Amino acid sequence: MILLIVLRRNYVCMRFLKILTFFFLLISFETVFAQSSAALKKRKETINKEIEQLKKSRSKIDRSKKLSLNQINLLNTQIRLREEKIRTINTEIRILDTKIISNTTEVKTLQSNLDRIKVQYAKMIIFAYKNQGAYNKLMFIFASHDFNQAYMRLRYIQQVGRIRKKQAHEIQNTQVSLKREISKLDQNKKEKSSLLLDQISEKQTLGKDKVQQSKILTNLTKQQKVLQQQLSKKQKEATALNNAIQAAIRKEIREEQIKAAERARIAAAKAAALKTKEAGTRNITEKTTETKIAAKGSSILASSPEDAKLSSSFMGSRGRMQKPVQGVITLGFGQQKYNNVTIFNPGINIKTNPGANVAAVYSGKVSKVVFLVNSYTVIIRHGEYFSIYSKLKNVSVAAGQEVQARQSIGTVATDPTDGLTEVQFQIWKGGTPVNPSGWIM
Repeated sequence: MILLIVLRRNYVCMRFLKILTFFFLLISFETVFAQSSAALKKRKETINKEIEQLKKSRSKIDRSKKLSLNQINLLNTQIRLREEKIRTINTEIRILDTKIISNTTEVKTLQSNLDRIKVQYAKMIIFAYKNQGAYNKLMFIFASHDFNQAYMRLRYIQQVGRIRKKQAHEIQNTQVSLKREISKLDQNKKEKSSLLLDQISEKQTLGKDKVQQSKILTNLTKQQKVLQQQLSKKQKEATALNNAIQAAIRKEIREEQIKAAERARIAAAKAAALKTKEAGTRNITEKTTETKIAAKGSSILASSPEDAKLSSSFMGSRGRMQKPVQGVITLGFGQQKYNNVTIFNPGINIKTNPGANVAAVYSGKVSKVVFLVNSYTVIIRHGEYFSIYSKLKNVSVAAGQEVQARQSIGTVATDPTDGLTEVQFQIWKGGTPVNPSGWIM
């Protein structure tokens, strides 16, 4: 009898541990699924908003009846966003498929447990029915060989009653859990069906966008002269801006070389004063100064402790900086090909709302404010790095001014030709432009 009770206790403990482990894994999966699903839905909502913004901008340009490169840029961006949305939907569907499989398995497990508990409960009910009389219970106890056995038999009868009640509660709880999981499964299936319909709709719209893209490209090709004029204008504007940026950076490098040379001269003079006489001091000073002035590239821009610290801090914030303005990236970094002509974009173009404020992505010092191509460009230095903001209508900072991260530096300009409002954002390391996409969120 003692062995029977011990075995029953061990069985109950093992079942409790299994159930606890099962629910722990279930809760963990639910948490991960909820986080992934929420992030995907949030990204999909953002894409929908960006597509709507692009459609409004495109309708303005289309009403002007003028073919332009901005048309194809906006349409290309819209196509890219739709493709990303379709990929997001596919990811959501894959996650839901995994969840449906998990829920189906869980429903089967719960149903199996329910059937097993019902069988056990039925056996206990039959046993209880056969031994329901108080006389039978007393006879079972009095038939014991000694007091200890009688006590154990009494404990056994009490335990059978508790187990019967516990199994009744377990049946009820399992039925509730089963009903809840079946409801979740149905909801997942409905959500998957909705996503599949959304996917079909997006693919159809994507096909229409690509047909329109082909038509615009064909029209631009036919009007080769107009396209060439637009490309030549863009190239001239890009060259003028690039020259201005390089001139500003060269100026910063020259100034830092002078400062570095002066710091080296003072340091050498102090060191030499402790070891040599006046003649020896002059030789060491001149040699050290020449070495410092010969330094090139971005390293000279981080030669002082303050600039080195700012450079390191700027680099450490890579991938966590906010966009200078909220909007959609319509043109990426690098080579952009139009027909047989290729243009290099040293930054990214961000389409935004008219009159939007443009903010510094990081703390630094305004190196230069340039007025070119009927708009302003602000160059901010961050040690050996530079952040550059072009196509501004007006500015609220001046050269030499210290600025903080997220501080407004001006407002964006709107192109009077096609009504497009966008900011060009660049990041340079010394005299070399780098892709800003990996720096901002």
